[in-house]
Amino acid sequence: MSDRASNLITPEDTRRKIRILLVDDHAIVRQGLRMFIELQNDMLVVGEGGDGCEAVDLAAQLQPDVVLLDLVMPRMDGVEATRRILECSPQSRVLILTSFGEDDKVFPAIRAGAQGYLLKDIPPLDLVQAVRETYLGKTQLHPAIARRLMSAVAENPPEQKPKMSALPPELESLTDREREVLSLIAQGLNNREIAEKMVIGESTVKTHVSNLLDKLGLDDRTRAAIWALKHGLGKIED
Repeated sequence: MSDRASNLITPEDTRRKIRILLVDDHAIVRQGLRMFIELQNDMLVVGEGGDGCEAVDLAAQLQPDVVLLDLVMPRMDGVEATRRILECSPQSRVLILTSFGEDDKVFPAIRAGAQGYLLKDIPPLDLVQAVRETYLGKTQLHPAIARRLMSAVAENPPEQKPKMSALPPELESLTDREREVLSLIAQGLNNREIAEKMVIGESTVKTHVSNLLDKLGLDDRTRAAIWALKHGLGKIED
């Protein structure tokens, strides 16, 4: 298995580049990913694995920054591999890249700790950008997956709490305008659409988004939308 690891990596390269572990049970897929990724001057493929067991072993050995992981593989699937990778290499971020977008695969992968979930129809340039964003700790979801996840959260609202304690502390820290922006984000509106709906400038919307992300301790608007839906903010209050 050690022959799958790249051994010609200097400490200087390691500091400069995003270190990536590729895991897919199809060698041709790994080869294509490696060729394109290594065209990027800020990325380095440090190893390859053909199944979940190899993924865990290589992650423990190589401690990669990002694991680009297939979901359906022999011996151990991507969900279980994600859990074990994060146990043996806690600083690694797992980015699922698969052909399967069904709920019974998406949700377990996210619950296992995957930082993102992409489908293999993603354009190559979008994929490498997603790797960069994943490395920075930002959630990466295929648009269809994001919509499905938000719908699932919206269909399973949190249990009703007493009126006096209905608002979580984080929400109380937001201004009325920031709450309204958050609610519109949860409905799937982009900044331009929010600006039109609220009759304010798009730059003002961007400021509100930045402020609310900071107050809620969230990295990006996808996580903000999921957070909002979990707390019943899918609609603007009358």
